[in-house]
Amino acid sequence: MRTIPEELAARIASGVTTLAHVWRFTRRDGSQFGFTDHDRPLAFDAQMCEPAVGLVAGAIEKSLGLGVDTASVSGALSSDAITEADIGRGLWDGARVDIYRVDWSDPALRVHLFAGRIGEVRRGAQAFEAELRGLQAALNVPVGRVFSRFCDADLGDARCGKDVATAAFQGAATVTEVLSPHAFRASGLGGFEDGWFVRGRLLWEAGGEAEISAHRVEGESVVLEVLDPLRAVLAVGAAFTVTAGCDKRHETCRAKFANAVNFRGFPHMPGNDAIVSGPNVAEPMDGGSRFL
Repeated sequence: MRTIPEELAARIASGVTTLAHVWRFTRRDGSQFGFTDHDRPLAFDAQMCEPAVGLVAGAIEKSLGLGVDTASVSGALSSDAITEADIGRGLWDGARVDIYRVDWSDPALRVHLFAGRIGEVRRGAQAFEAELRGLQAALNVPVGRVFSRFCDADLGDARCGKDVATAAFQGAATVTEVLSPHAFRASGLGGFEDGWFVRGRLLWEAGGEAEISAHRVEGESVVLEVLDPLRAVLAVGAAFTVTAGCDKRHETCRAKFANAVNFRGFPHMPGNDAIVSGPNVAEPMDGGSRFL
C-alpha cells in the first residue's frame, strides 16, 4: 500500500501544488543518474537531479498479486547522460528505475510511485521511448531447460565447450564502405565462406557489439548486415572482430563446429508427424531406433 506523508497530502488537498516527477536510474555498471520534469535542478537525497526537457512519464499500471507492473518514459535525447550511442551499446538495458512524485519546494515530501527495470527501448536520432517493467518481471523468466530440437547453449560457453577464439571461427576486419545504418562492406574476411558469420557476434574495437544478420562474399570484400542500426559506431576505417554464428541445429553443430558430442538439444525428439502417422509396412516395427 502506498503511503503519502500527511503534510504532502494536506498540500495536495489545498488545491495549490508544487509537484514534479523524479526518475532515479541505476545502471548495471553502477552509474547513477537522476532526472526531473521540474524546470530547475532538484536536490534529491544526495543526488542532484537534472531537469530533463521533454522527458514525459507514461501511464503507470499496478497489478495485484504477482502481476507485472508496467510504465514507460519517453523524451528527447537532450541530456549528455542519455545518448543514442550508449543506448545502442546496451548500457541502459536492465537499469533499475525508481519513479517518485515529489514536492519540489521540499523534496523530502515524496511518494514512491514505481520500482522496476528498463525493458524494451525504441530510439531514433532525436528521441527515445523506454518500457519500464516492475520488479515482478523477474519471476516470469523461464527456469530450467526446455526440451527442444534446437541447442539451448550459447556458442563458446561452458556448456557448449567449443573454443571459437581461433582463426577458423574468428576474424578481424575493417570497414571499407558504409552502405546503410545496417550494412557495410569490409576487408580482412576473404578466407571465410558465404554466410559463415550469420547470427555471429561483432565486437567493435571502439566498444559495442552487434549481431550479424547477413554475410555475403562479393569479390575481394564482404558485405555484413546487422540487426540494429549502428550509426555512431559505423564509419570507414572502424576496426572490429567477428565470430562465427550458430543456428542451434544439430546438423550445424556437427558439420560446422564438429561439436555434436556437446549438442545441448534433443534432435531425435519425435514431432507431430510421428505422433499422427500410422504404421508403415516398409519400416521395421521392432522397437529399435528410428535414426540408425
